[in-house]
Amino acid sequence: MTHASSRVSALRSVALNVPDLAAAEHFYTTVWHLQIAARHDGAIYFRGTGADHHLLALHQAEGPAKIRCVTLRARHRSALDKVITAALAAGGKVLQPIAQVSEPGGGTAVTVADPDGRVFQLVHGDVLHADAHEAADQPIRLAHAVLNSHDVESTRSFMEAVFDFSLSDRTRIMAFMRCNSDHHSIALGDTDNDALNHIAFLMPDVDSVMRGGGRMRDAGYGIEWGPGRHGPGDNAFNYFVGPFDVVIEYTAEVEQVDDSYEAGQPSDWTWPPGRVDQWGISAPPSPRLKDAQKTVVFVS
Repeated sequence: MTHASSRVSALRSVALNVPDLAAAEHFYTTVWHLQIAARHDGAIYFRGTGADHHLLALHQAEGPAKIRCVTLRARHRSALDKVITAALAAGGKVLQPIAQVSEPGGGTAVTVADPDGRVFQLVHGDVLHADAHEAADQPIRLAHAVLNSHDVESTRSFMEAVFDFSLSDRTRIMAFMRCNSDHHSIALGDTDNDALNHIAFLMPDVDSVMRGGGRMRDAGYGIEWGPGRHGPGDNAFNYFVGPFDVVIEYTAEVEQVDDSYEAGQPSDWTWPPGRVDQWGISAPPSPRLKDAQKTVVFVS
């Protein structure tokens, strides 16, 4: 059985380094349809229409895009102390001890790294927007972040021991991990690297996912996988390679589960020959997508 996390209530945001902040701002506002929540110290913070202060933080930095951290929201203040103890016991490191957050969004946070260098910030008491709503063609919040792992079972063990995530489903190539009623908020790609696989943005409906595909194509960003509907999570999807080889997904209708959900295994998630999703109309992920999914690594 799977279970909701006792320490983490949600995936809040992802922070990246990018080499051209102006170009990124143009893309994520005019094409991807995020809004600017704040600017601070060479960074831009983008929000959706939901309550989260920001979903994406982009920092100006030379060189290829890199992932700085994945931010999770704590269920309670005491979770920060528990995460420190658990991270050290699991072979991780405490990169930043518990302290007030100085960047936009605020709150109190701790930052830890797993043994392979994946960086997670756990924040409590961060700012929430009072005007949360849904609007056609605009992302609401993050649906999930997928991180590659050369040793999925080890990474899974860290997520379970430190953040009390639980396995919702296991396929041949991915471990889906749950912290709340969403089928997964973090997933681990079973690969030969530890890069960022993709970031998924939750849209209000499937029509918004589809129109987003048309909007991206008009802007010169073709659909690299999709449209389709996944097996685990049951969500509709379109995948793209955004600026600086960051893989991004529009998704909708993520399956909602509770603690009675039984985690599936690879034998439960197989497709007939030639199919890569429930609908059976999508081509496989493009070679360009597969290359980009191993390009954006964590800041060392």
